[in-house]
Amino acid sequence: MNFRIRIVLPVLLLACAAGGTSGAREASRATGTAKPALRVDSTPIGSASGPVLSYADVVEPVQKAVVSIISSKEVRERLQMNPLLRHLFPDIPDERRSLEEGLGSGVIVSPDGYILTNNHVIEGADELKVALSDGRELIATVIGSDPKTDIAVVRIEANDLPVVTLADSDKLRVGDIVFAVGNPLGVGQAVTMGIVSAKNRNVRILEDVGGYEDFIQTDAAINMGNSGGALVDARGRLVGINSAIISPSRGNIGIGLAVPINLAAWIMNSLIETGTVARGYLGVSTEAVTPDLSEQLGLPRDAKGVVITDIVPNRAADVAGLKRTDVIVSVNDQPVASVEELRLRIAQMMPGSVANVKVMRDGRERVIPVKLDRFDERPDELFAGIRVKPLTPEDRRRLQIDLRVTGLLITAVADDSPYRDLLAVNAVIMEIARQPATDLATARSLVKPGRNLLAIYYRGQVRFAVVTLP
Repeated sequence: MNFRIRIVLPVLLLACAAGGTSGAREASRATGTAKPALRVDSTPIGSASGPVLSYADVVEPVQKAVVSIISSKEVRERLQMNPLLRHLFPDIPDERRSLEEGLGSGVIVSPDGYILTNNHVIEGADELKVALSDGRELIATVIGSDPKTDIAVVRIEANDLPVVTLADSDKLRVGDIVFAVGNPLGVGQAVTMGIVSAKNRNVRILEDVGGYEDFIQTDAAINMGNSGGALVDARGRLVGINSAIISPSRGNIGIGLAVPINLAAWIMNSLIETGTVARGYLGVSTEAVTPDLSEQLGLPRDAKGVVITDIVPNRAADVAGLKRTDVIVSVNDQPVASVEELRLRIAQMMPGSVANVKVMRDGRERVIPVKLDRFDERPDELFAGIRVKPLTPEDRRRLQIDLRVTGLLITAVADDSPYRDLLAVNAVIMEIARQPATDLATARSLVKPGRNLLAIYYRGQVRFAVVTLP
């Protein structure tokens, strides 16, 4: 039987009519806030010494710390109407409003109200309510979210809340018993049981946002509404945040995915402390080592690692002395066998920290300390919402630009950019502060806080524009 596999993010959506605007809430971010006090137990799960007849004592405390998250947002739909009818009945509304509600889950991780959940549970919501196990419903504030890992942090105003203990998800083993706790399909809180089916899964469901995937795969039943709920081990410790399922039918078929708690907790602490996620940046292009490459590089045919194919000038790897054809085999003694693993290892380190990169060079192992740069989420953005690239001969021919014009071509202008009325797609930024904007690095060095004078070529004419930066 042929069928097409679909990947479903399990958040339950409901829609109901609404006559007016729902209670909108402005999401807030914490800046410089201290990390919450977490309860952590990093010991491995171990093996049972005898038959276990019930896990009730294990899951009961967890159930008290797992919550339901109800999101709501107003949706406006433009109504098409005959102009004559509009003229005859001017009081008829020209749009229809409805209230869309979503249902997901979350996990309380600190007694003072910090809750871990998925980004897709809270994304775009005007209001969030958290339903506790004791029957209370409280308004939640968004502390921060990270679409690249599908993790979000919200907070409720309450104290002495029940919490889960965090495990060390790196010590999970395939075959360990796990339980998924959440509110599937809105039927109420439920617990399902399975095992860890696989680790370090990368199934490309976050590819469109340049995401970082390192999922725990489990056959514990996860359905819509379980998103953001807890994946716990046989001791009741939190090992992951349930995030998605792979299914041809939107229903559970035994392939559930959870974000490892080590990754989720790191994202949470960064969001709470700074309001953003600061990721390290190495500044290399790589590809996986194959048997053929290994032979050419003088390595055993079964060698594992990634070979450096290019290095960004004047960035971390270049400054530290890494070279093209170096084969990276580990970072901080953690093996690296794929491009995705290297990217994930570096991204989980703070900018400015030192990564001990072990490489094979000329048949010998070397450990090279690399002080990481900060990863630029928008590497081609010059101003907020304004993306640029160097002007190429192909661009000149396509846009009929004179050979005397040099600079940076504007490739995209976001709708919410504060400079959308000044700068247009296909315009060329020739100068900034009367200095040539030859490349992006030079242009960024010329831009200063306050008023910046730009010389811009657009449609055969050169004009000046003043861009004011905060």
